[in-house]
Amino acid sequence: MKGLELSRAFWEDAVRPAIRETCPVLLPRLAAGLCGGGSDCLGCDDELSHDHGYAAGCMLFLAPEDAETHGFLLSALYDRLPREFLGVKTEHRSRQGNGRYGVKTTEQFLLEQTGLFHTPETWREWMAIPSYALAAACAGEIFYDGSGDMTGIRETLRTGMPEDVRVKKIAGHAVLMAQSGQYNVSRRRHGEEGAARLACCEFVNHTLAMLFLLNERHMPFYKWAFRAAKELPKLSKLIPTLEALLREPDEDTIERVSAAVIEELRAQGLTDGGWDFLEPHAYAVMRRIRNPEIAALHIMEV
Repeated sequence: MKGLELSRAFWEDAVRPAIRETCPVLLPRLAAGLCGGGSDCLGCDDELSHDHGYAAGCMLFLAPEDAETHGFLLSALYDRLPREFLGVKTEHRSRQGNGRYGVKTTEQFLLEQTGLFHTPETWREWMAIPSYALAAACAGEIFYDGSGDMTGIRETLRTGMPEDVRVKKIAGHAVLMAQSGQYNVSRRRHGEEGAARLACCEFVNHTLAMLFLLNERHMPFYKWAFRAAKELPKLSKLIPTLEALLREPDEDTIERVSAAVIEELRAQGLTDGGWDFLEPHAYAVMRRIRNPEIAALHIMEV
């Protein structure tokens, strides 16, 4: 059984009935789910994933003010739940909010995922949060949300990035794709095979980041990026090609990938230039930025 399925069953069959019986007044004030980092939240877990971190459990979220008055009671209830569920051990942690499962405040979740006590409010905050952190915060599922707070928080993290920030990141990855792939993979002609392969890896990494941005998605942690990219609506056809580039750098293939990205940049109205090289397109993208502070950032800042 996949982790999300197990967690949902644990909530439905063990946790919610216990809350309904013991302290039903809390149901309208809490949210339950499994979200954050981990292959199970991304739907990437399999049988091999069960050798680490596989347990029956869920997260219970309270607003900070509710945690002050009800948090201990809810934590005590959670700690009294069965130590095994559907043949899988349950994981119990301390009542101070440590660990993955159990009671957390919405502020604690945001701090763990983004480094902020609140959803990002300024473009600088959005620029500072790594894509993989935003992807983790949006991953998984909320099974129940009595207050609606967690649903709103995750929706803001999923869709709330200012367009100028997205465009700036696209420009940065475009110029880095040009530098690493269209320019520096040629180091193998100088007999520098290691430099060429490293440049190709950089090209693939920045291309993956570009694909997620063009799809208005957050790219997850690198080990799950390829798997998640295969589900993207736009340009997912490039993924087998990018995987092939990691096995063998090829300048012609890099040009084909770059051409496909340029075509999508044009389709989104981010450039109208006719260049084959990505670097001038990056500067064309920068000119689409309306916020003067963001427009003044270094071209390579992502």
